[in-house]
Amino acid sequence: MSPTIKGHAQVGESSVQVMRGEVKWTGETSFLGINDAGQEVAYDWNKGPSPMQVCLQMVGACSMVDVVHGLERREVKSASVELQAERAPEPPRSFTKIHMIYKVSGNDIPQKMVERLIKSSHEKYCSVSNTFSDDVEITWSLELSEE
Repeated sequence: MSPTIKGHAQVGESSVQVMRGEVKWTGETSFLGINDAGQEVAYDWNKGPSPMQVCLQMVGACSMVDVVHGLERREVKSASVELQAERAPEPPRSFTKIHMIYKVSGNDIPQKMVERLIKSSHEKYCSVSNTFSDDVEITWSLELSEE
């Protein structure tokens, strides 16, 4: 992988975070994603995970970071998010709808707090879900349980 620039680049009066990555074709239907730290993720557009599967999972992962981080002082036993997406029938077959079911269990976790964390994740903090256009309808629900 080529040398990368880390940190921030000055653009006018604001700073922009620069992120770099590389995708290498490794034969047939496989390729390898490599970040600027050299970490690798293998993909296969036929056998999976496909780029769109990973994109969908990253919406969940990004939002879960916000939720789990926001609950770090609570007694969380488990947290996950199930995702279901619909795609347009014609190329580029973009996502049109994503529904996320958050499942959080633990002791004394206020439902309103988790709902507020999920909402703020999608409205402000989750870079991945906020990268999608307004044409993608993202909905969610919460299953909260005591453990």
